[in-house]
Amino acid sequence: MAPTQPLDISYQTLYSELVQRSLDESFTSEFSSDGRFVAVEVKGKKYWYFDKPKSDGGGQDRSYVGPVDDPEITKRVEAFKDLKADIKGRRRLVSTLVREAYLPRPLALAGQVVEQLAKAGFFRMRGVLVGTVAYQCYSAILGRRLDAVAMQTGDADFAQFHEISVAIKDSIPPILQVLQEVDPTFREVPSQADSRVSTQFVSKETNFKVEFLTPNQWSDDQAGKPVHMPALGGASAFPLRFLDFLIHQPVRAVLLHGAGVPVLIPSPERYAVHKLIVGSRRKIDGDPSAKSSKDRLQAKSIIEAMVANRQHADLASAFVEAWDRGVRWKTEIRASIATYDEDFQTSLRTELAKGIREIGSNPEDYDLAQPPTGEGAETAE
Repeated sequence: MAPTQPLDISYQTLYSELVQRSLDESFTSEFSSDGRFVAVEVKGKKYWYFDKPKSDGGGQDRSYVGPVDDPEITKRVEAFKDLKADIKGRRRLVSTLVREAYLPRPLALAGQVVEQLAKAGFFRMRGVLVGTVAYQCYSAILGRRLDAVAMQTGDADFAQFHEISVAIKDSIPPILQVLQEVDPTFREVPSQADSRVSTQFVSKETNFKVEFLTPNQWSDDQAGKPVHMPALGGASAFPLRFLDFLIHQPVRAVLLHGAGVPVLIPSPERYAVHKLIVGSRRKIDGDPSAKSSKDRLQAKSIIEAMVANRQHADLASAFVEAWDRGVRWKTEIRASIATYDEDFQTSLRTELAKGIREIGSNPEDYDLAQPPTGEGAETAE
């Protein structure tokens, strides 16, 4: 595999500091000093909520915060009174990482949209940033430079599990209102399946698109039909197969916009394997900027970085989980791998086999004993 250029350790340290300070700041900005955190048990599991007095003096407004067993959340709940915002300092960190380390910064409108949704509570409600804007975070997380061509995008995608949206009993403000705080020309795009609801919003001025997604964990009859999401401020979400794999156990990151925007994104290994799956499902129309080409390029770039970091076991664990989900998953993975050049295919199988052995499994169970040759390599089902 082609080696990827590592970031200087000093910049990796700066980024880690930015992640911690940005999460601290998100608490000081979202929760007022006159409220209090309470632990509430729901179906045998405890979650933090924040109670503050209603403006009319009658009772409490309750907002969802996160699971009690999330150590990062609980640590900040316990230290809430001592947390102080440090916007100027964080801006300096972001500027250093962009100008000196050459880490990717999102387009201004993309950064503003993500920041506004973060302030509205989207990530607090366990929403996940997905797609190319999320991919822009992986260079810092992995400590290596990723393919810059794959960074280009004109949209931002956000995902949430439906059961989480229902269970948390909280909601961000009306989504169109949130987006129009960034760009007043944002408008709803009525769903083709049900014109009464929207899963997409588009800026009339720039044509920038925001889309909300949710895993399709129902029958195929639900495919293409918008799903009502109680936590998304009136927005529905478009159901997608394979998305549950992508957004399971997301990781914390900071988008390098403004003073840094704390976000949740898919783990890099899940992102890479997911792109292997969906890369074979999109139609390739000959345009080098087609989504299928970008999917495969993003997967390749992350895989190369993780191999260079010797993260074989993490990569293999995600690959094995996807492979073991059934024939349909195996077919999509095989088809996508077959679209790469022979050198990368051989390297990918070799490196995945190393990781699979590390986690105590047999590469032969995952078509990795020997690189396929001849006609069977292209027609494997």
